Amino acid sequence: MAATSSRSGGVLERRAVNRAFLARQLLLERRAMPAEEALERLVGLQAQAPMPPYYGLWTRLADFRPAELAGLLTERRAVRVALMRGTVHLVTAADCRRLRPCLQPFLERSLLTTFGKDLDGLDPAEVAAAGRELLERSPLAVGDLGAALRASWPDRPAAVLANVVRSLLPVVQVPPRGVWGRSGRTTYATAEDWLGAPLDPEPDVDALVLRCLAAFGPATVKDVQAWSGLTRLRAVTERLRPRLVRFRDEDGRELWDLPGAPRPDAGTPAPVRYLAPYDNAILSHADRTRIISDEHRRAIATKNGVIPGTVLVDGFVAGSWRVDGARGATAVDVQLFQPMSRRRRAELEEEGERLLLFASDGVAGGELRIADA
Repeated sequence: MAATSSRSGGVLERRAVNRAFLARQLLLERRAMPAEEALERLVGLQAQAPMPPYYGLWTRLADFRPAELAGLLTERRAVRVALMRGTVHLVTAADCRRLRPCLQPFLERSLLTTFGKDLDGLDPAEVAAAGRELLERSPLAVGDLGAALRASWPDRPAAVLANVVRSLLPVVQVPPRGVWGRSGRTTYATAEDWLGAPLDPEPDVDALVLRCLAAFGPATVKDVQAWSGLTRLRAVTERLRPRLVRFRDEDGRELWDLPGAPRPDAGTPAPVRYLAPYDNAILSHADRTRIISDEHRRAIATKNGVIPGTVLVDGFVAGSWRVDGARGATAVDVQLFQPMSRRRRAELEEEGERLLLFASDGVAGGELRIADA
């Protein structure tokens, strides 16, 4: 339905928000969709570690094979680059060019927040220019880039200099980093050189907000800001008001959405799903209770910021999982946070066996180990 003015759609209870969100995230049913199309639909996948994007697509797409995503990386049709919230995301080449200019203000602000004291007396633009000159000669591993920059700034830590380049320049991590079954150091090239095309010259923040709502809505302004890292987006939603519909959540907060976006009934069944480590589905809202309770957020919190894989039961996080490859045998360890009915337990085991087969590259004989709450 086409919207000509902002309309109020009433109250959405938490389960209704959950089901709408799961539908956008391709988590209500696996879809027969090319990986490249899924990356665009989801506005990328968080990729702080190399392998989580493969699990993220496996749990969402029918018949997904790791070689498909690996091929996008090696063919330069997808890249790993710092984007939303300053974290590494795996996105299409087109989205790298679209999104990085929109998010540049956050990356620059984050650099000053994180390394402010280390930047005293330093001209970051000058460091970035030197980094660009180095990277235009050839891709460089992070350590080598920092060491090369220290030749001009010997009183500065190499890691700080490399982070200046990462924040101010659109640098991508080049393969074999991020390729399934391979390993490699984090090695940078400029996006323009690697992709053979410039970034979009005009940041389109309106389009960014609309895509966030399509993939992560319905959402409050604070949710959109939490997802992107950008601030002062109330002005953007107000500008977009004629193209949006509005709801209220159970706590009275204003939720913005696209008129034609899916909003299934709150009673729509939600299958068991094993979400990838660092999955954007549990990291992209100011209020994450649409998918994970505050109690369970604490259960997956770690001192070093590592976010494990999580298990969705009836649409909400009910456990965590990890792959154990010790002693040459693949195992999937699941820790449940709450008791399961017999039916849910059977579904959990069936989906876990699929995950185990995927994690072991189709080789049977691994072990699924489920620890009850």
